[in-house]
Amino acid sequence: MTTTSKTGRSIPLTERQYLLPLVLITSLFFLWAFGVNLNDILIPHFKKAFQLTDLQSSLIQAAFFGGYFLAALPAGWLMERIGYKKGILTGLVICATGALLFIPAASSLLYVFFLFALFVMACGQSFLEVAANPYVTILGPPESSERRLNLAQSFNSVGAVVTPYIGAAFILTNTAAGAAAADEVKTVIGPYVVIAGVFLLVAVLILLTRLPETEREVKEEGGAHPKLADAWRHPHLAKGVIAQFAYVGAQVGVGSFIIRFAEYLTPGTSDKVAADYLKYHWIGFMIGRFAGSFLMKYIQPSRLLSLFAGGAFLCACLALVASGTLPIWGLVMIGFFHSIMFPTIFALGIKGLGQYTKLGSSLLVMAIIGGAVFPALMGYVSDLTSIRTAFAVPLFCYLYIWYFAARGSHQGSHPAAEIA
Repeated sequence: MTTTSKTGRSIPLTERQYLLPLVLITSLFFLWAFGVNLNDILIPHFKKAFQLTDLQSSLIQAAFFGGYFLAALPAGWLMERIGYKKGILTGLVICATGALLFIPAASSLLYVFFLFALFVMACGQSFLEVAANPYVTILGPPESSERRLNLAQSFNSVGAVVTPYIGAAFILTNTAAGAAAADEVKTVIGPYVVIAGVFLLVAVLILLTRLPETEREVKEEGGAHPKLADAWRHPHLAKGVIAQFAYVGAQVGVGSFIIRFAEYLTPGTSDKVAADYLKYHWIGFMIGRFAGSFLMKYIQPSRLLSLFAGGAFLCACLALVASGTLPIWGLVMIGFFHSIMFPTIFALGIKGLGQYTKLGSSLLVMAIIGGAVFPALMGYVSDLTSIRTAFAVPLFCYLYIWYFAARGSHQGSHPAAEIA
């Protein structure tokens, strides 16, 4: 197997050379699921421990996805200079540092310290996202990039399924009425210390492995240095950034408040019982990822994305108007329809960008800031009205994603290519 540079020069990369790098990169997709999805456990946990409002508890997502946003462009620029491997190693070390900061945060009993630890951890994960997503799309034929990224992201969904079980077992252990805040807060130390150790272990494995730098030849052959303004001139990328902003906001917002929603509809439900719905939500997410990867063999990715956006919209409507426990199961089903959105939007957004791929990747990762904006908005609506009303917010997100899939993802002309 080979990759080809802009000048047509073949760069030999055999199947065997691809295998280990792809396994290690795929492990990153699995690993960062823990950092993202444990937030859904931390929100109700810290809400009780620190006696927070819904808006205050949603600041967990604001801090986390704010780190993603602020680190994305620096990550892209740094990787232009040091390459994928060193960029990934940098991200892993930053992730481990953020996870270890949970130890002094728990000792201080300061909510703001936890927010800082999550911010640092998210900065590291931003580095990993900027590197891993485009790396997977370019290791193979362009026409199958969406399917390849969905398959790699499927292992992220496996991590998402495992995370609520870990969180419920090791974090939601002292949430009974009257439990001391210190006891509740300290339950987070163990899981995050383990996560830090795993980040460092993967860093060592990657350090000892050769990762092919598939785009380095573009710079070495004297091509024009990519400019951010030129990357923005690709309309499908710009629309993809908005779609990713909307998707991550909806996904994080729904996941953040499923437990609260279940407790609201069924008063007296414990955290652990309500967390079961979150587990089912992520199981549906995982099933959807693998099913979506399979379906893309037969259905055009943009077409499949539009169908899944429509399904998510209908499930959100069910959560708003149905009675009994049916609204909760509507939110559970949204997990299935969320499944293919991130990788498909990402792959469609960077498709055909060439030398602008890393900058385009940075912009799409920056769009993850939606995970800070929309949960806070939902928390604000919930505090003013009810948690149920707050689920009207994701409806608008799904409408834009449908538009991007149906029309906005079409590449059309690329004026930026003429500049280079």
